[in-house]
Amino acid sequence: MKYTVSIEIALPRERVAQLLADPEHLPKWLRGMVLHEPLNGVHGQVGTKSRVVMQMGQQKFEGTETITRREPVDLREIPKESIVHFDREIVTKGMWSAARERLTETGPETTLWESENEYRFNGLLMRLVGLLMPGAFRKQSLQHMRDFKAFAEHGTDVRQTAG
Repeated sequence: MKYTVSIEIALPRERVAQLLADPEHLPKWLRGMVLHEPLNGVHGQVGTKSRVVMQMGQQKFEGTETITRREPVDLREIPKESIVHFDREIVTKGMWSAARERLTETGPETTLWESENEYRFNGLLMRLVGLLMPGAFRKQSLQHMRDFKAFAEHGTDVRQTAG
């Protein structure tokens, strides 16, 4: 299953990239985050593997995230014409996923965040989930993007909001 979602954020691309890359901010906008800890390497750097635990309702999911691309490496003074890339793969029981994030400057104070997502399912149960509920994955990705936008633009913390 593949899909792409996008959102425009009213901040300069460099600031958006820095906020997305900062592990201290993850719990503020990534709804359901319980834990995100590097197993090796440095958070956000190519090759780093991290243990990720997410809670969604009564379900707890644990997986391993691997950073596969980060360009540019230095998120300060990003050249105007550059597109920022953050790519990662996550492996959990019954599922492999990849997210390819692109940040493009659409104006001096606006950034387009595009997220291309791919999922592969193993086992009957996960294949059924993917087949019967593909819209749920897209909806969840959009919710994460909206939560990030609210955090980046207004300081809204998902841990302090209902729903």
